[in-house]
Order: sequence, then structure tokens, then C-alpha cells
Amino acid sequence: MKAKIATTKIATAIDAMRDDYLAAVKRLVAIPSVWQEDDSGTPFGQPIDDCLDATLALCREMGFLTFKDPAGYYGYAEIGSGEQMIGVLGHLDVVPTGERSAWQSDPFSPEVRDGRLYGRGAQDDKGPTLAALFAVKALLDSGVQLEKRVRFIFGTDEETLWRCIDRYLAKEEVPQCGFTPDSAFPLIHAEKMLIQAWLHGPGDPLIELACDGALNAVPELARYEGPLWEELAAKLDELGYDFTAEDAEVVVFGKAAHSASADTKGVNAIARLCLALRQLGETHPAVKLIAEQIGEDANAREIFGPVEDVSGRLTCNVAKLTITPEHSRIGLDIRVPVTFSKADYDTDIQAVAEQYGLRYEEFDVLPSLYMPADSPVITALMDAYQAVSGDMDSLPMTSGGATYARAIPNCVAYGAIFPGRDKVEHMPDEYLIIDDMMQAMKVYAEAIYRLQGVAL
Repeated sequence: MKAKIATTKIATAIDAMRDDYLAAVKRLVAIPSVWQEDDSGTPFGQPIDDCLDATLALCREMGFLTFKDPAGYYGYAEIGSGEQMIGVLGHLDVVPTGERSAWQSDPFSPEVRDGRLYGRGAQDDKGPTLAALFAVKALLDSGVQLEKRVRFIFGTDEETLWRCIDRYLAKEEVPQCGFTPDSAFPLIHAEKMLIQAWLHGPGDPLIELACDGALNAVPELARYEGPLWEELAAKLDELGYDFTAEDAEVVVFGKAAHSASADTKGVNAIARLCLALRQLGETHPAVKLIAEQIGEDANAREIFGPVEDVSGRLTCNVAKLTITPEHSRIGLDIRVPVTFSKADYDTDIQAVAEQYGLRYEEFDVLPSLYMPADSPVITALMDAYQAVSGDMDSLPMTSGGATYARAIPNCVAYGAIFPGRDKVEHMPDEYLIIDDMMQAMKVYAEAIYRLQGVAL
């Protein structure tokens, strides 16, 4: 195991990079890299491809060798020498911004206020990924010789189906260890299984709903237009829910959050709309299932019972709801604790879907991750975090989030949010704290140095 690197020189180099780092983050956050279907010939839309190009150009400016997948699914930047390789996995795609009115400033016009840089992707995941990149640059500028190569792998489809990382793994060299700067410090050593699914059902000529956002985000609003709008407004008022009602349109408000935190940080607008509609006598099976089986219980205990282990409780986020005259569809994001199997989940949800005349369709599955807290990689990362931060109390954590750590061996989510700070990814007014990112750079520099000495 490597001893602690002499930090004064590294810290000085990192502090000198502050303005360059902020300029780089602004450069990427200004690109609206939300997944879209367009005629650009790119896999996930022109803005995401533009962001990948801009990131690789920045890496070349910093002295890295770069490669872009000819089809545009991923890119990487590498530096150093040696047979073994450390991977740093970040993603450049971002979730939709939601209602513009919920933001104080334009989500894609990055703005610094009170020591924070605001913009979609600032925290998830452009700011932390660039912090790790600048950390490696600081090591090299300070004369540190890397005994292993360091490769930054840039994904472009993390917020949807991970087609980017699947293609990378099929075509490229796999690192022996690494981390993804896409969560919190000190680190995440267990991640729940992720299951995203659709429940398909009949249409309805009398009720039309189009509540459509990201599957991995708690919906912050849900709109209804129709003849029951006045009765619906009265019911929402009776229930104490936030809403507006005007000209036959009712907008129900919730609170956006990452699906992994649906039970602790989110308020689901779709669930509240369905609860009110059901109390008014609405009998559409999609509305009934949401209102009767889930409601505002993001642990869905009516369906699954109490499902909990060392990684936390099962969460079930009703992320989407569409009802047209022809069909209906519910979009679910479910995070299953690490000691439970997929079969434990499948039986319950399919039985409930059939009970309401809905058809279950699996959309995406990511297996759980678990690394023992005393493994060599985790020991090195924890030592680096403690050496820089002085925090000797925080322990390795578990999470409902699904990160690229599942993609390669000996990899965990590592930062960049410090203990006690808010996680604001997927939320309006997403931001990074500038001083924290400078501190994270020092942690990452120390971590990359220590990983050089881990035998794999």
C-alpha cells in the first residue's frame, strides 16, 4: 500500500486550477445533454454527442490521449503507463430539467451564486467527473509518476439504459479497479438492484393524462385536463395537496428527487393526482392500482410487505403515467435491497398487475453491487478520504442509487458529495459547492496515488 503522498504541492496545484475547473464545468453544463431522438445519426441525440466531443477536446487540452467510439456511444481519455489500469467512470448525459419555472436561473446557463455553481448536471455528474480529471492533472503537474494507467470512461446513456457502458465493455479493455464520482463520500460499497418496468393497460375516452418525466426521478408535477377539473380541485384542496386550477386544467405539485430517495426526499405528484381521482370515483385500472396499492407509500408495502436489509428498504417510484383513448402505461422505478433476489420482486408485482388487468413488461434490470468494506480497493479509498478530509467517523455506506460502479470489477461510487451536504441531483436548481469540489479534487488525487500501490 502506498504511503500518503506529500499533499502540500498537490494541494497548491489544485488550488491554482480553480478558475480553469469552473470554466470547464460551465463549458459542459451549458450543453443540454438530455437524451432525445433526432435525425443527427447519433445514438442518443446531438446535444449528448456535442458534450462528448467537448469533454474529449478538454481532455486533449490537458494532455490526455483520447478515443471516441465511432458510433458515438462512449469516449475515453487515458494517461500514464503500465499494464494495469485504473478506471474513473463518469457520465455526460443528464435528466430533463422539469418545469423551467422551478429554477431560479436557466438550467443550461450555468451561474455562480453564493459559492455554488447552478445548472443541470453540475452535481450529476459533470462537476464531479471533471474534479477527478483535474485531480489527475494536478498529480502529473506535480511530478508524480503513475505506475498504472488512468482511464476516464465517459458514458452518454447512464440516465436511461446504459447502452453506452454495455458497448464499451463489449469492445474495450476493462480496468482492474476504479471508482465513479457519482454519489457521496466516503464511499458506497453496496447498491440495490434496479428494476424499471412498464404496466400496460386499456385506454379511456373520458380521461387523458400525460405525466411523463425521467424514470429515475420522482415526478414534481402531474397535469389533468377534463370535465372533472373543478371537482378535482376541490378534492385536492380537501386533501391538503399543493395544486393550481384554471381553465379546465389542474396541475398537482410534488417534490422532485432521485428515485433512490423516493421514500425520504420526494413527494410524488402522480400519486397525489391518482389518490384524488380515485376518491372522486375514477375507475381506470392504472389510477386504481396507483391509488390503492402504492399511494404515497414509496416503499409500496401494500404490494411487497416490509422489504429491508443492510442496504435499506425497497423503494417503488411511480415515475410516469399515460392514459389515452387507445392505451395506458405506468412507468415504475424499483430499488431492491441487496440480499433479495429478482424472483422475490417479480412474483408480487406481476400478481398485482394481473389483479388490475394490467400487463407487466420489464424495461431494465441492473444487478445489485456489494464489496466487503475491508477489500483492498475500499481500504485505499477510505484511507485517501480520511487523510485529506480528517473525517475518521464516516463509514462505507449503502445506497439505492445505480452507478457505473456495477460495470467493472473492484469499483465503487466515491464522492463527490461530502457528509452533511444535500444531494440535489435530478432536482430544480441543481448545484455543486465550489469549495467542496476543490476538496474533492484533493481526495481524488490522493486516491489515484494510493490505488497505484494496490495489488490486483
